[in-house]
Amino acid sequence: MAEKKARMTDRERVEAILRREKPDRVPIWPFASGGFACVYTGTSIADAYNKPDVSLAAERKTCHDFGWVFVPWIGYAALGGWEFGGDIRWPSGEFSQAPSVLRHPAEKPEDVWKLKAPDVETAGIGPIEIEFCKLASQERLDNEPFNVETFVGGPFTVAGNICGADQLCKWLIKKPQAAHRLLRLTTEYYIEQIQCWKNLFGTDGVLAFGGEATTDNNVISAKQFEDFVMPLLKEGHEAAIAIGYKNIYCHICGEQNENLPYWAQVPMGDPGIVSIGHEIELETAGKFFPNDVISGNLEPAIIQVRTPEEVYEATKKNIEDGMTKCPGGYIFSPGCETPPMAPIDNIMAMTKAANDVGWYD
Repeated sequence: MAEKKARMTDRERVEAILRREKPDRVPIWPFASGGFACVYTGTSIADAYNKPDVSLAAERKTCHDFGWVFVPWIGYAALGGWEFGGDIRWPSGEFSQAPSVLRHPAEKPEDVWKLKAPDVETAGIGPIEIEFCKLASQERLDNEPFNVETFVGGPFTVAGNICGADQLCKWLIKKPQAAHRLLRLTTEYYIEQIQCWKNLFGTDGVLAFGGEATTDNNVISAKQFEDFVMPLLKEGHEAAIAIGYKNIYCHICGEQNENLPYWAQVPMGDPGIVSIGHEIELETAGKFFPNDVISGNLEPAIIQVRTPEEVYEATKKNIEDGMTKCPGGYIFSPGCETPPMAPIDNIMAMTKAANDVGWYD
């Protein structure tokens, strides 16, 4: 296959898509690659979450080496447990690839009424995030369409980290007032953060990031999503847009096909970037979000355990589908976190496939 000549930088590719134009090639923007970046550069996975300078340098080098879009990001799926007064465990060892909650700050419904939304600048990972963003905001490279990210929410997932996801699911049925109260607190927390980040960094070059993992339909029903989650997602996204964030990157994680009619009512920006897991077909996402950019959605397990040849073929099919079935635009990415322990040969196969078949005429 003859090698095609690039006409755009990765930054220009993403900026073209956000102007609703076709780039020369599909951008490669792996989701949540900080853990992999630290392993690739020879540091611990924990550094991806608690050492801003190390994490930023690892992400920058990894994206440069593999030819990926670079959007500096520091954060973790267990957000909320530490920030609201609990304890977390940093990742260590082969089978611990992200921080996890060690002690939940709310163990009983009555504990919820004692909680207050924490100060985003001082609680939990807040100071680490701010230090990271201050470092990241000092430059904006040719592969860097955004150089700062701010959290615009995932009220249910954050609430689940505060009390335990299993406990929260029980409260939806038995203690709905406690569940509503906890979701209100998490919403206040991230609305405070997006305002704080605007004060610190402005909105130019800043990407509002959000999403939900615990609202998977294997965990809660579509009706529960509609009643408990959707109104607060809309509130948070509307607040971000009103504050001045133009584009929201929203990760809809896992099996959420039954929730899509409600997700489609949540404003994503102009346009939004909707990241999906492998459980949602690219064509389905394109139908529900025809005016937004779809990012996804190669199954991370394929990258982790399959052969390079299998990774190449799976990536190739994903890109061919994305280019033809996502009318609002398409960015190639794994469907969730880039596996920190993924074999380098598999990562290279994924990138090669995108470079081979991702060109527009």
